[in-house]
Amino acid sequence: MKIVILGGDGFIGWPTALHLSARGNDIIIVDNLSRRAIDNELECESLTPIRSMEERISAWKEVTGRQIKFYNIDISLQYEELVEMFELERPDSLVHFAEQRAAPYSMKSSKHKRYTVNNNVNGTNNVLCAILDSGLDIHLVHLGTMGVYGYSSVGLKIPEGYLKIEIPVPKEGDKTSNGHVDEAASALPTGSESDSSSDDETASIHSNDSEYVPKDDNIPMEIYYPPRPGSVYHMTKVLDAQMFEYYNRNNRMRITDLHQGIVWGCSTPETLLDERLINRFDYDGDYGTVLNRLLMQAAIQHPLTVYGSGGQTRAFIHIRDSVRCIEIALSNPPKPADRVLIFNQITETHRVRDLAALINQLTGVPVGAIGNPRNEAAENDLVVENKQFLELGLKPTKLSEGLLYEITELASKFSDRVDVSRIGPCCFWLPAPTKND
Repeated sequence: MKIVILGGDGFIGWPTALHLSARGNDIIIVDNLSRRAIDNELECESLTPIRSMEERISAWKEVTGRQIKFYNIDISLQYEELVEMFELERPDSLVHFAEQRAAPYSMKSSKHKRYTVNNNVNGTNNVLCAILDSGLDIHLVHLGTMGVYGYSSVGLKIPEGYLKIEIPVPKEGDKTSNGHVDEAASALPTGSESDSSSDDETASIHSNDSEYVPKDDNIPMEIYYPPRPGSVYHMTKVLDAQMFEYYNRNNRMRITDLHQGIVWGCSTPETLLDERLINRFDYDGDYGTVLNRLLMQAAIQHPLTVYGSGGQTRAFIHIRDSVRCIEIALSNPPKPADRVLIFNQITETHRVRDLAALINQLTGVPVGAIGNPRNEAAENDLVVENKQFLELGLKPTKLSEGLLYEITELASKFSDRVDVSRIGPCCFWLPAPTKND
């Protein structure tokens, strides 16, 4: 399979490129190296010393004999170059990582909010338009986030993208909101025959649950799970989903959207083959994911920075499982007539304070709770459906002491590269009170 990986220089993009290349796929990386530019802006480099893209690709060919192509293209700005690349390479599939991925960074200022929206939303729309203009049938796999669902306790298991609902059917003779009799009510379809467009779409409503029976004459349907983004970054992922729904419905594009949990870990078997292939490891308050951040702090004996009560429950996935899920999604594409295929890409959930307590037990490093910079619930439950990947063969890598030690050892090895001043939160969701407040 020929696969284009947008954002292939990043934290998940790079190990995914190597994982797929090692399995015999032809890989093309497209990246504008913006994450490296953000390192310069924040004056905080990866904990691990990542090499240049040229050196990475050269080392991969030297070690494995396999070639990875690279195009330096900003997909949010260089549309013609993107279309030309598609027409020249004619890929079978496309993996889209090329978005500003950090919620804290997206909340730093109006400048960062605008950049995140311009980069992420315009980039995704350009990708969709470029696929159409190329005339190719390209399967798009997009890395989304569990954060589109929000993190409030809702009392139900979060489904994989779609929520079953029922719409009450107005009865003949019922009055509308303006007091008029709804003469069209009797013309509305009911039960399993309900749909405003086609019988094929009606059948898809019940395709995932043959035992589902609507109440009375209510109209059953499945809708996108109502989003509740918690940052500008998460909001862009919600907007991505709306674009996917439109292009899928209007242009029959084959799209898979992966709602991924927080990634932990750093290395995969491929990145360990040579030190020049090492993956990036972010530990700072802007880009460091919570578990990796806590493990790095333990490695340098820094109090563990738990935000607020630590009662936030989050979904997690190890980076080795993340790249494996991408492979599974590519191998199981939707058909042209199918709706957007949505997976919850997670393997387990944990409360942040429980993770901190485990790390404290293993390392003896104390927990240093600080005020929560985010505007979020102090405590939440999170129950998530993730059976699709499991049914397709994913064998989850669960949290274990061995893997935790693997990360602390990596952090200890490069502890001289830590800037302690970058460990704490770098921005706050709510503005500081003004004199008028």
